[in-house]
Amino acid sequence: MSTVGESPVRVGLVGAGHWASVMHGPTFAAGPETTLVGVWARRSAAATELATRLGTTAASSFDDLLDRCEAVAFAVPPDIQADLAVRAAAAGRALLLDKPVALTVDGAERVAAAVRKHGVVSQIVLTKRYHPATRAFLAAAAGFAAVGGRARYLHGGFLDGPFATGWRLDHGALLDLGPHLLDLVEAALGPIESIDRHGDPTGWLELTCTHRGGAVSQLSLSGAVGLPRSRAGVELYGPAGVLEIDFGTVDHAECWPVLRAEFARAVRTGTPHQLDVEHGVHLQHLLASC
Repeated sequence: MSTVGESPVRVGLVGAGHWASVMHGPTFAAGPETTLVGVWARRSAAATELATRLGTTAASSFDDLLDRCEAVAFAVPPDIQADLAVRAAAAGRALLLDKPVALTVDGAERVAAAVRKHGVVSQIVLTKRYHPATRAFLAAAAGFAAVGGRARYLHGGFLDGPFATGWRLDHGALLDLGPHLLDLVEAALGPIESIDRHGDPTGWLELTCTHRGGAVSQLSLSGAVGLPRSRAGVELYGPAGVLEIDFGTVDHAECWPVLRAEFARAVRTGTPHQLDVEHGVHLQHLLASC
């Protein structure tokens, strides 16, 4: 929550697609830690429609949006995000970045270099990391002697619907779902030292990760299986048994107020978030190693 006398962070939204409509826009418009001061998208009609629905106005250009805000939330494809984020950082605006940061390591490192050069705050939307159940699981994992683990993220989003377009179809589950699972198994089992890849990211992909200390994790990813709802979770195994989290049993709406409050606090204090662009670059390197 914002403290008494602390003004809400003025956030500008880039994008007017599905995630902008169902998550980014409503989250930052709701406050109280933030206020949504404008929406800009390449499709001006979509930006106007979304802005009207959220009680704000559409910006006439990206520069117009930057003039209105002190922080920018991105809900656009990663290659577009990377280019615009560099411009936003140069203008001194804090960045809320979707994952992956870019399509390539070079693109992600350009964003990180701009953040460092201009001294702005950054944060990555790794959705599940903001849920209280995930934080409880990772706290328990810190004291759990695991020898191995399994993680899965399976859905049919690439078959039909709002995610069956553009970069997700071109690059598949590795770039879209991979950041979530790689981030979670590293947080639970320690740094990943090597990854073996099997399968096809546009169909079914298996990643076998060896972690510092010797634990091994197996990650299953697909956006092309016909399921009524996604199946996602992490299981850790050790002498004491199993420690697990099933994301099918948690309400993801609980993530958004936490994300908003932590982003606003990072912006107001100028303190980098744990899940900042440097972490995003690290995940980009892991993706590239696959």
